[in-house]
Amino acid sequence: MIQAEDLVKRYGSHTAVEHLSFQVEKGQIYGFLGPNGAGKSTTMNILTGYIAAGSGTVKVNGYDILKEPEKAKKCIGYLPETPPLYTDMTVLEYLLFVAELKKVPKKERKEQVRDIMEKIQLSEVKERLIKNLSKGYKQRVGLAQALVGYPEVLILDEPMVGLDPKQIIEIRDFIKGLAGKHTVILSSHILSEVSAVCDHIMIISQGKLVASGSPEQLQEMMRSKVEIEVTVLGEEQPAKMVLEEMEQVENYSIYPAQEAGSIQIVVCTKENADIRKEVSVALSGAGLVILSMNRREKSLEDIFLKLTAGEEGGAEDDGNL
Repeated sequence: MIQAEDLVKRYGSHTAVEHLSFQVEKGQIYGFLGPNGAGKSTTMNILTGYIAAGSGTVKVNGYDILKEPEKAKKCIGYLPETPPLYTDMTVLEYLLFVAELKKVPKKERKEQVRDIMEKIQLSEVKERLIKNLSKGYKQRVGLAQALVGYPEVLILDEPMVGLDPKQIIEIRDFIKGLAGKHTVILSSHILSEVSAVCDHIMIISQGKLVASGSPEQLQEMMRSKVEIEVTVLGEEQPAKMVLEEMEQVENYSIYPAQEAGSIQIVVCTKENADIRKEVSVALSGAGLVILSMNRREKSLEDIFLKLTAGEEGGAEDDGNL
């Protein structure tokens, strides 16, 4: 449905997107995940044709976004980070105006707008001026305009921003319900949003794609090394001597524990090895009393922090990276 190849975008000496390539399959929900300043919004603006890449190509449903912009853009509904709203219009007036701009047949406009307002729960505020709506409702109106015309592809930049917890759950459920009928790409720097909604996650760091896969695949990728967390009564030096002698230990860290006279050890193993028994026997043999031992699984948060380590984040030239 969407094919991006070798995208590069620079603002002066700053590279916002660096040789980014990926493919989006029809009917799936994809998430762009990355810290502020990673290049998510720039990438989405390129995908929609809002800005041009310095080099590289984007095809939407087979249409090149630069060579056949009208055909490509007809397939896309776009919600930028700041919704493009005419605040002196009522919700109904604005959505009918958008339907006209998108060349929805006149006889279908009212019914389509009514259907979209019901789905996004805007019917009760349809006669209110947009400028008098809360930020959450304005975000809903922005999502509604993206849906007008029932485009095959929806590109949503931070769609849950400004919503309260109840609204976030409602919009999440709504977006999940779009799978199959629409192809959805959404960006976020909030892990819970992406993992709760998306079938496929692409992690972007400093304009580069650093990981891509389903939430399960990304977690599996990080399971090649196991971490074991042990709390023992005893001194640091004997623990170091034991761990240095164990071949399957790749590295370890030792910290003071809360209980007096105890230390906490975090052991990272080579390969996908569970050596809790070996660690327990070795530490006990050195006279260290084990208070607790846990195997730590890598979460999406761990993956995200590891893959984006060292990224400072920042603002793009347009303030919308």
